[in-house]
Amino acid sequence: MSEARRPARILHLHSSFAPGGKELRSVQLINAFGRSAEHEIVSADRNQYGASKAIKPGLRVRYPRSFPSLTGKPTPRRLLKMAQAMANYDLILTYNWGAMDAAMAHTAFAERMGLPPLIHHEDGFNSDEAKKLKWSRNWYRRIALGRSAAVVVPSHILGRIARQTWSQPADRVKRIPNGIDVSAFRKKPKRSALPRLIKRPGEMWLGTMAGLREVKRLDRLVEVVGKLPDNWHLVIFGEGPEREAILETADRYEISDRVHLPGHVKDPAKVIGLLDIFALSSDSEQFPISVLEAMAAGLPVAAPDVGDIFAMVAPENEEFIVPPGDSEALIQAVRTLSSDAELRERIGMANKANVTAEYGEARMIEAYRDLYNRFLPAHARLQA
Repeated sequence: MSEARRPARILHLHSSFAPGGKELRSVQLINAFGRSAEHEIVSADRNQYGASKAIKPGLRVRYPRSFPSLTGKPTPRRLLKMAQAMANYDLILTYNWGAMDAAMAHTAFAERMGLPPLIHHEDGFNSDEAKKLKWSRNWYRRIALGRSAAVVVPSHILGRIARQTWSQPADRVKRIPNGIDVSAFRKKPKRSALPRLIKRPGEMWLGTMAGLREVKRLDRLVEVVGKLPDNWHLVIFGEGPEREAILETADRYEISDRVHLPGHVKDPAKVIGLLDIFALSSDSEQFPISVLEAMAAGLPVAAPDVGDIFAMVAPENEEFIVPPGDSEALIQAVRTLSSDAELRERIGMANKANVTAEYGEARMIEAYRDLYNRFLPAHARLQA
């Protein structure tokens, strides 16, 4: 006799659950799976659970603070404690380097303890690996991911790294591009959409959505806007430890009145259309959701050629994806866009058509549901 159907019990182990790209994608999936799953979410940074605000009310989500710390030396005793805490779930999901010790614990003890399958998600690297991966971490990843059921990546570059550098079997590496609800971006936001910042007549906004972290190199965008006419302002949506450093850079360029940090935005569709140009300045990206959101809002994108950004944008936008780390090229790209409204409109419309055709939310959700269901028990599979 088959077991009665019940919600899937899923454990999420994050380096941080602050509202960044991978965290908000995880929230997208949690919301889409609805009551066919219950979730427990652990953040290595115990103070970073801001993404939880975007989870729909009424879903079964808990935050077990008693789970062993995801940080520390990977001693056998510590790994054993983590492995013991992974029991009694149907599926374990780990995310990025910050959860790699949990993957190692699973590899070391899964067979002996009968642990559930583990799927690892890799979305990119922090500043310490933005330009070159550390050989010691590559070695650790090869071993830690040895018993993973799958390694999920959003970009072609990460897929190649997983296969070649981390020695993961090709059939284990799954590329699932990020996706968004394109229809949510159809309506142009009001100038007063932000509670403490109003776009005034004649103002033009260069902007981005990003965690305020070192790897994002947001100081470069401050430099860029400093080279534009005075009616151009920089608006950075996001939170993070680099906030004060960004404001200090604005002070140094004497443009503090033109640099605005309104904080994290719960619903990007309600504000991103206020921008006139979307820009990134990161040392490392892979498949940024913020670029898809900008494209859906009909914006041109100026950004370094990192990760899959060049492949994401429409052909009309490609010349504004510049060599990584080249501040002058980024400045010139933004200058060209800032001086030609018709060019911005034409590129923006091409980007909107491209994201609609290629990167819809439904396609991404279905790909994740299919993957997770391959490893969930039959009586606990996720429902459409």
